[in-house]
Amino acid sequence: MEKIIKAAVERGASDLHIKAGDVFRARINGKLVPLTKQRLTPDQTKAIALKLMHSDTDRARIDQLRDFDCSWGMPGVGRFRVNVLRQRSSFMIVMRVIPFAVPSLESLGLPESLKPIAEADRGLIVVAGVSGSGKSSTVAAIVHHINKTHHKHIVTIENPIEFLHRDVNCSVTQREVGVDTDALATGLRAALRQDPDVVVIGDMADAPTIDTAIKAAETGRLLIATMPTPDVTTTIERILAALPAEEREIGRMRFSEAVRAVMAQQLLPRKDNKGRVAAMEIMVATPAIRESLKNPARLGELKKLIAEAKGDSMQTFEQHLNELVAEDRVTSDTAKAAVIPTTAPGSSGKRGKQGG
Repeated sequence: MEKIIKAAVERGASDLHIKAGDVFRARINGKLVPLTKQRLTPDQTKAIALKLMHSDTDRARIDQLRDFDCSWGMPGVGRFRVNVLRQRSSFMIVMRVIPFAVPSLESLGLPESLKPIAEADRGLIVVAGVSGSGKSSTVAAIVHHINKTHHKHIVTIENPIEFLHRDVNCSVTQREVGVDTDALATGLRAALRQDPDVVVIGDMADAPTIDTAIKAAETGRLLIATMPTPDVTTTIERILAALPAEEREIGRMRFSEAVRAVMAQQLLPRKDNKGRVAAMEIMVATPAIRESLKNPARLGELKKLIAEAKGDSMQTFEQHLNELVAEDRVTSDTAKAAVIPTTAPGSSGKRGKQGG
């Protein structure tokens, strides 16, 4: 197993799929490809799952597990975010590769405009994108930039811990849900009592977490969170819709004042077939943007405001895609396929599926 994992990482795999009745598969440059010819038996898959689990307590209850998350490291190769699940009554394991080296904004090829966003003293930063779009790497790069350039206390609440940050100029406290704190919401509330300058959490998946995140930003901290949404407008709609109906109006006002930036990304295959490149939509909370956020009737203006304010570090997906084509980094066909059709705010129409 370890030889196969090492070979997959060396080929640039982002994910590994290990399933009873199937061969080892890896996602390389966005495509799921087979790594072996021999299919795994249910007993082999279960044995691998047991190897990846940390504690004897978890191993003892493996037959009762339906979904299980943990992290696992392989010396000299990398760390992995592991999900063990049941399908057709047998085990399957999905492993997300987390490189040992924390990425930088430069190494990921992200826009320079992210630096002043990362250097903000307070406010809410949301990094959005569907599963596999590189959100975790972008958040890690933002944290790394703060760690190198400021003297602050950074608290992360993760499930599980992915990138390991050394203390450089900052003190970085990393807490894992289920190990260091009981739940994300519990860890987030506790973090506000731990003298943080920056708080980093995973997905804002429910109303209590969103409310606490906004409160953290309102108290003068920088709060960085993720959401599994495809673009900026959908992300804002999802945040506002998660608030209780009776609090939505005041919640909209609070969010419009607390937000610092919302960015969304998707990964596209490079033209030279050497990996993938991030296409990003970026909204920065200027006075004009804040006024638009306060009025539900004006939410449809967001994309136009972003497009017209490119000089203020903002950009739409279309603008960035055009740049990537002009720089010969992606093909025009790839760019066209990646454009997300817009729908009227609050409509039930489905948005286009992200590329990559």
